Amino acid sequence: MNYLLLKKLKYIPLLLVLFIPPSQGENYVVGVEELEYLPHYTVKRGEYEGFARDLLDAFAKSRGHTFTYKPRPIARLYSEFLKKDKFDFKYPDNAYWNADDKEGKNVQYSNAVAKNIEGLMVLPDKKGSGIDSFKYVGTIKGFDAWGLMDQIKSGKIVMKESKTFIELLKKVFSKRIDGAYLNIDVAQYQLNKIMKRPGTLVFDDSLPHISGTYHLSTRKHPSVIAEFNKFLTQEKAIVDAIKTKYNIE
Repeated sequence: MNYLLLKKLKYIPLLLVLFIPPSQGENYVVGVEELEYLPHYTVKRGEYEGFARDLLDAFAKSRGHTFTYKPRPIARLYSEFLKKDKFDFKYPDNAYWNADDKEGKNVQYSNAVAKNIEGLMVLPDKKGSGIDSFKYVGTIKGFDAWGLMDQIKSGKIVMKESKTFIELLKKVFSKRIDGAYLNIDVAQYQLNKIMKRPGTLVFDDSLPHISGTYHLSTRKHPSVIAEFNKFLTQEKAIVDAIKTKYNIE
């Protein structure tokens, strides 16, 4: 082979690299809860909104992806995610939720996205009175008061269900129930933004409560979960700004 041909061949790999098109982002479907749960998330006129939407959109944009959100009632969401395999991702999720149904389904989770604290919102003068002073406690229909299961099973506490957060919190104001068991971020949002009654109920952290975290989950795309974890760390300033906007930890 002559020298001139060798010289030309030497530059072919470089030219190939230069002309390889950049990797394109993907379009993914995220299954989400069809639930009014602000500041974390809600669905209005079919559109997913709130902290979760802003954060997931920021991640997708940073990596060139596109997320389409499909709201579903909670039971249907799990069925379509685990059994029918309809979604690329689910949010929110946690390894402890529906753990039996997830057995053998190879569900993988991101690092923690946000904190989830559920406990009792009470009148200020009720705070610190101890769990033995509680007889009637309210929650939203379809939700379980996990932090109070021992008291409920023993009959020491009777649960009263409400259809909406406003109805639930009003029952505490009127003393029809001793406290409302719900997500603390959601309770504060309802009191401050919707009902315009900030400080009228307080979280009693001396009473039984649970602290957990929200995660993005997948059965199909562990590599994207790895990308998302990098985003949470490398773009912490963006993540923190979105959390500050919605007053979320």
